[in-house]
Amino acid sequence: MKSTPDFSFENDLRATGALRIAGVDEVGRGPLAGPVTAAAVILDPANIPDGLNDSKALTAKRRAVLEPLIFATAEVSIAHATVEEIDEINILRASHLAMERAVAGLGQVDHALIDGNMIPRALTCPATTVVKGDARSLSIAAASIVAKICRDRIMVELAQQYPGYGWETNAGYGSKSHMSAIQNLGITPHHRRSFKPIHNML
Repeated sequence: MKSTPDFSFENDLRATGALRIAGVDEVGRGPLAGPVTAAAVILDPANIPDGLNDSKALTAKRRAVLEPLIFATAEVSIAHATVEEIDEINILRASHLAMERAVAGLGQVDHALIDGNMIPRALTCPATTVVKGDARSLSIAAASIVAKICRDRIMVELAQQYPGYGWETNAGYGSKSHMSAIQNLGITPHHRRSFKPIHNML
């Protein structure tokens, strides 16, 4: 039985006096191309959209329905780390940098719920890690949805500038068609040169 996310992490924190609680998630750690994107979302406990779940557990259609509802009812901040930053400081640090930027974009945050098992080191508020948080915390689930939709849109736009790599469907992941496009068309400025499949072709 798959669990669906609830508001228990947030309610426990609210009981300690933390009111501005941000769920934080990132998307795009694994792709060979494009930025890594993070979102931080503070839900309104009295107005939480129905059906929030881990973005990976939702259809694209369902995500598209939920996204405007999240923006209409919650405080949302989205931030990125660039391909240059990923290559310079490594993907883990870059994904944390995107998370730090997303949280900073919300202004004052009493507590952050971070998807995963590591707290970004430059976070300016208290934080708790939640492993598989997008399937356990509604705030993190909301962040996972807006981050994924935002990054997918970026990759669709980049696909128009660099046709042939299939980014509009593979989002920069190393799918078979993407790998053969790299062989045939070469490496673009949006490819992560520190990632082994790309690095090995340089």
